[in-house]
Amino acid sequence: MPFTFRFPRIPGLPTTATAPFCPSEVAGTVQVPRGASVWQKLRIYVGPGLLVSIGYMDPGNWATSIQAGAQFGYQLLFVVMLSSLAAIVLQCLCARLGIATGKDLAVHSREHYPPAVGKGMWVLAELSIIACDLAEVLGCALAFNLLLGVSLPVGVLLTALDTLIVLGLKGRGFRQVEAIILGLVITIAACLLAQLAFVKADWHEVMQGFVPSLQAISSREPLYLAIGIIGATVMPHNLYLHSSIVQTRSVQRDPASLLEAVRYTRVDTTVSLLIAMVINATILILAAAAFHKSGNTQVAELDEAYHLLDPITGSAMAAILFGVGLFASGQSSTFTGTIAGQVIMEGFLKLKIPCWQRRVITRALALVPALIGVLTLGPHSVGKLLVASQVVLSLQLPFAMYPLIRLTSRRDLMGDLVNRWWVSGLAWVLFAAISAANVWLVWQVFAD
Repeated sequence: MPFTFRFPRIPGLPTTATAPFCPSEVAGTVQVPRGASVWQKLRIYVGPGLLVSIGYMDPGNWATSIQAGAQFGYQLLFVVMLSSLAAIVLQCLCARLGIATGKDLAVHSREHYPPAVGKGMWVLAELSIIACDLAEVLGCALAFNLLLGVSLPVGVLLTALDTLIVLGLKGRGFRQVEAIILGLVITIAACLLAQLAFVKADWHEVMQGFVPSLQAISSREPLYLAIGIIGATVMPHNLYLHSSIVQTRSVQRDPASLLEAVRYTRVDTTVSLLIAMVINATILILAAAAFHKSGNTQVAELDEAYHLLDPITGSAMAAILFGVGLFASGQSSTFTGTIAGQVIMEGFLKLKIPCWQRRVITRALALVPALIGVLTLGPHSVGKLLVASQVVLSLQLPFAMYPLIRLTSRRDLMGDLVNRWWVSGLAWVLFAAISAANVWLVWQVFAD
């Protein structure tokens, strides 16, 4: 029996069969008729952006933002802002590609590049998913350790149980799945915003932190964290994911209907990623206000942050909220990581396997390095491993960006939805900036 979910039934709007949780089991889409009101269309189009935004709030974001805030105060807030804006640009390109062509980025990469190149891109995409899932494993394991008192290796093993969540959702409607994800996002936001009540942030310095500054990232350590923030924000596999899931909304293939779909999807994407930006900025502000201002500038581990929140804020509730939010952030990415893995496997290899099997494979590949890391480096290594995983994501990002920008700039492929010249120019600037930062970091590492 396929793992299906149902889109919302809106009175007066026809729908086809249900669409599944995993792309390999697609049975249909939701129709978007011309006569629907603006509100009805928004209700239909909202969803893919929310699913994509989950990946921007995982424990990797927590680790990079906590360390950045503790060490450098509010100085790297502009990196969070610019990374989020870059993510909005790239995710909108992904949605445009999927809507205009009816194919996702993985399929296009297989069709437009030599087989060897396509296989290489598939390997890099899979590594990005494993790196992301590694962050989820470490984050949830640490949450188990902090909230339940179990050892970190045991916490790592407990994260294997999230496969049961995927199985438990079998046959549930999509809105139920989406409601769970929305609930996790609200939990993360509520926990973080509540923690701000226990610290005294300097809002004037916060505003200054959003002003871009090359001097703030002129040395290796802040640049390393800045690249980690970029990797934690703009995730390579999310580019493949978004270009696929926007196709679950079926529209007429005339230019006007396609353009309308692009516009509504842009609203969904922008709002969802702005929410993610606020959450990530809040994490950094919390770390800067609680740790940097109190002189605890060497806080690099999430467990250190958890235990220091009590004496600094004077309330045990702050630490509990931190642990609950961390757990929610790890669990929220379980869904999108599984779907992205399925999209990539199908697109590059034409290989279709059940959703739960894909989840088992991804989690198994993440469990091994997570266990090795915590057993060899010790219980206080989670933060460093999380930041390293996000740097790995950033290093792989240009390999997904390049085909995306090239494909969406081709009029023969995109038709009237081809990128405008300034959009392509902006995207290439982002590609050059991220690639240059990655090359600089690699050079610095080997120069030592």
